[in-house]
Amino acid sequence: MDRSAPVFRVVIPARYASTRFPGKAVANLHGKPMIQHVYERAADSRAAEVIIATDDERVSQAAATFGAPVAMTSNLHESGTDRVAEVASHRGWQSDDIVVNVQGDAPTIPASSISLVAELLDRHPAADLATLCVPVTGRDDYSSPNVVKVVMDAEGRALYFSRSPIPAMGHGSDGFPQEVWRHLGIYAYRVGALQRLTAAPQCYLETTEKLEQLRALWLGMEIRVVVAPEVHGPDVDTPEDLAAAAAYLAGSADHG
Repeated sequence: MDRSAPVFRVVIPARYASTRFPGKAVANLHGKPMIQHVYERAADSRAAEVIIATDDERVSQAAATFGAPVAMTSNLHESGTDRVAEVASHRGWQSDDIVVNVQGDAPTIPASSISLVAELLDRHPAADLATLCVPVTGRDDYSSPNVVKVVMDAEGRALYFSRSPIPAMGHGSDGFPQEVWRHLGIYAYRVGALQRLTAAPQCYLETTEKLEQLRALWLGMEIRVVVAPEVHGPDVDTPEDLAAAAAYLAGSADHG
């Protein structure tokens, strides 16, 4: 018997300030603010509700131009996860409710990936979080600290995330592992797990690797991981990334 589609919400944390690219959330991308692309993809994901969470009126004003709901949040948050948790708390969402954190710098994310990560969490009642990965096929990405890798157990539970090459080739081998997975920065949370995660202090693994999801593993939370079937285009951290996203979207339109 087929399971019915889960009820889930999407929160898109979006700052105006950015060290490498100030104002990127409202930067022009194919005639729209970048955040509008993210919102439209989330709206196509079958989410019951999509909310942009920000601490800046310029982002809020941009969202108003395309009719997106906005939650104004604290300017003291250190991460988008904290911003999502504030929205969940203020809205009074229940502990078992599912919320998906779609990063505001992901204008090319497929709507199907947003649905998939919510469905993955819904299928595994014991899981606290769910996320996605894609294969790493090149040695440069395998070695790059900018490419976050994940290893899972036989059931798809995350064992570890790292900026280092994992799994590493042992005994001095310079070969390439049979399976290497790149982590994609999208998460589905049960609201209770989200609140527990954001209330906990950072752990040394998180501060060493600069990877927030390691706090969840440190706390003993179960993170389910599945391979995303659709290609994910570039996220936007720099003006050069914005140009790459524009080229990706133009290519997608040409082949659509």
